Amino acid sequence: MSYTVGQVAGFAGVTVRTLHHYDRAGLLAPGGRSAGGYRLYSEADLARLQQILFYRELGFTLDEIAEILTDPQADALGRLKARRRALREQIDKLERLVEVAERAMEVHQTGVDLDPRERFEVFGEITFDLSYATEAELKWQDSAGHRAAMRSAAEHTKEDWADLMGEAAQWREELLDAFDAGVTAESERALELAEAHRQHIARWFTPCPPEMHLRIADDFADDARAFALVVPPSQQRPGLAAYLRTAVRVNAERRRGPQARPETEGNPHAKPEVERIR
Repeated sequence: MSYTVGQVAGFAGVTVRTLHHYDRAGLLAPGGRSAGGYRLYSEADLARLQQILFYRELGFTLDEIAEILTDPQADALGRLKARRRALREQIDKLERLVEVAERAMEVHQTGVDLDPRERFEVFGEITFDLSYATEAELKWQDSAGHRAAMRSAAEHTKEDWADLMGEAAQWREELLDAFDAGVTAESERALELAEAHRQHIARWFTPCPPEMHLRIADDFADDARAFALVVPPSQQRPGLAAYLRTAVRVNAERRRGPQARPETEGNPHAKPEVERIR
């Protein structure tokens, strides 16, 4: 059975122009012609085309393919082994480039410019979820608060981060103690912890008015990736994120006062990117 150049192009997923080029290069000359002089390809031609496309996919040049297909002494197996080694080297290089790109993204999106060993030393179980950071970056990239937090984070040294995380760890221990002891979220102790967290944000990243703090706490309760930035999964308890949100809400209401104007009114982007400021 014979096939036209258009049919073969459709079968193989290549263009007619490519088949014409293979013909002119002497790589794949069709086995026949129609009465009108049009190219006709046989089953053997299709098998040869499949080999050509296989080698092309592996990165062989047309000259190399021609030699492999026409010369029994061309050592196709040796060439394939060599190509496999080259591909593995290329894969290793690409994987390193992916790591570099992800590292650059993380630094850009979280403001944490530490190498993996330093990040482990400083953050321990606290890890940055890059998907969350990416979503937040897109959402808050025009926020003045977010930009301020990012600038502050970028300026922190390793020692700054160590101090920051040490302070956060102490606060987290006190929060867990209060929660485990059954201290209510509306109690003075819980409100002190909520205020301490707000001051922590303001001290290390960006001014954090009560309304902004409430939005951050909402994010803790609504997104496990956000809450994992302050309490790692191994230390979390059911209801803890909601507990913190309640304490933050009560604290925010008390500090705003019943007639107080929201401190973020008029600024729809006042909430900083949560990932960046804790």
